[in-house]
Amino acid sequence: MVDRLANSEANSKRIQVVEGCFGAAGQPLVIPGRVLIGEGVLTKLCRKKPKARQFFLFNDILVYGNIVIQKKKYNKQHIIPLESVTIDTVADEGDLRNGWLIKTPTKSFAVYAATATEKSEWMSHIGKCVGDLLEKSGKAPTGEHAAVWIPDSEATLCMRCQKIKFTPLSRRHHCRKCGYVVCGPCSDKKFLLPSQSSKPVRVCEFCYLQLASAGGGMGLGPRSDSYSRSGSKFNNVSDDEDEEDSSD
Repeated sequence: MVDRLANSEANSKRIQVVEGCFGAAGQPLVIPGRVLIGEGVLTKLCRKKPKARQFFLFNDILVYGNIVIQKKKYNKQHIIPLESVTIDTVADEGDLRNGWLIKTPTKSFAVYAATATEKSEWMSHIGKCVGDLLEKSGKAPTGEHAAVWIPDSEATLCMRCQKIKFTPLSRRHHCRKCGYVVCGPCSDKKFLLPSQSSKPVRVCEFCYLQLASAGGGMGLGPRSDSYSRSGSKFNNVSDDEDEEDSSD
């Protein structure tokens, strides 16, 4: 069915509509062979709180963005190549139900559907698209994935030292290797994780020691210009300044 729709006029028009909803700031989505499989609103577990996001599943990419006007306008477009995606179910907990993880080498996060049926359909279609892509390319599934960030609300204390309490002056940070919510002193080092960034990123002390001993990249020790000096740019944001959208 996907092959039949690949170059159909109806499919091209549907993708053009999606492309237009993201406006000039969005990336072009219409390419030969691309098929729009489905779309819908999912709740994405973001750093600050769960947020509704519009998702579009194509046969080769997953696209999502912020909802500006329902079914008419979206912004902050994110494009995820499906070849790099692995999905895992998430157990229901409290108000967060019908969820699963979308894991990639650069970014991993949890999403939640409105019903169990929606969850099943999304996971089935994503899994089928990933499987078809890997079969056609002959590539093996991705083995390494970025950590899923623990939401800010899950930690009132640093998850490493268990001593420092988070306040407006003692900000929360996230280790890019394990996803833990950690204090500044417990995450005052950077390490090069090539799958996530071309420059060293913040990691906690525990992960830094593991990475450094494995020799799997370039570590950087504490930097007084970014980490230690009060009033620095780094100390006045709730997370790293290199985040594309730190609240997302």
